[in-house]
Amino acid sequence: MTDALATVFGGTGFLGRATVRALHDAGWRVRVAARHPERAKDSMPPGTEMVQADIRQPDSVRAALEGSEAAVNAVSLYVEHWNLSFDDIHTRGAADLALAVRETGTSRLVHMSGIGTRDDSPSKYVRARARGDQAVREAFRQTTLLRPSVLFGRGDSFLSTLDSVTRLPLVPLFGKGDTRLQPVHVQDVAAAVVAALKNPEAPGGTFELGGASIHTYREVVEAVLRQRRRSRVLMPVPFSLWKMMVLPLAVLPNPPLTRDQLVLMQENNLADDQEPGFAELGITPSGLTDRLADSLP
Repeated sequence: MTDALATVFGGTGFLGRATVRALHDAGWRVRVAARHPERAKDSMPPGTEMVQADIRQPDSVRAALEGSEAAVNAVSLYVEHWNLSFDDIHTRGAADLALAVRETGTSRLVHMSGIGTRDDSPSKYVRARARGDQAVREAFRQTTLLRPSVLFGRGDSFLSTLDSVTRLPLVPLFGKGDTRLQPVHVQDVAAAVVAALKNPEAPGGTFELGGASIHTYREVVEAVLRQRRRSRVLMPVPFSLWKMMVLPLAVLPNPPLTRDQLVLMQENNLADDQEPGFAELGITPSGLTDRLADSLP
């Protein structure tokens, strides 16, 4: 499909920007809908339309969808604030967007979720996403759900945080560092969005997107150290101690670590190989070590 219009909600974020670029390169006309679109205008591909929209304001969402063939929900919230909750964005906001897609006659919706999303998770963030997934499907049953593992790439928060942490003389690990992760490159997930919009079998489907390689958290830290040519001592820190340390951080506007993030680090984050994934979308993903050098310039 070429010259059709795709509206990307959250198109100014890390995954959103990569998605906008991938859609543009695939021949789509792209509209970015964000709360502060002016902040990212200069970083967008030529011809990208920028509009103001807030996923919490249904009227602005409907206006942003006008004339769209497809919509992508890449809006995310990782830290709650006094006036903004996970449910505001990932449950109610996501459901309202899906309803607006149906009501405006927009043909396709790709909704970004995450691996491990379930309604009985100890993480408030994950539970909100699980409720959102269900609400989105109820509002627009043809929604395509993409569930990526932890994202990495240039300008990410995952590797850039580890890059900062590994400057310390002692590098703390979450537990023994044996949580298994399947990091996925942001460009591969963006390519999956394009493929899902093109694939006639994708509507109504769920795709788990993990990178080509699986690593323990310790192995990821060691890979960053090798890339930066640093020699550091790795120090296991029990999760019970992390839980105590994270409590006072909750009062900060943007805490470096939250309880929900700590919960996620206690569970493996792996794609279910029994579920559809990159292969069904015709994509061969990269592994962490394949793209580490260009992700940490």
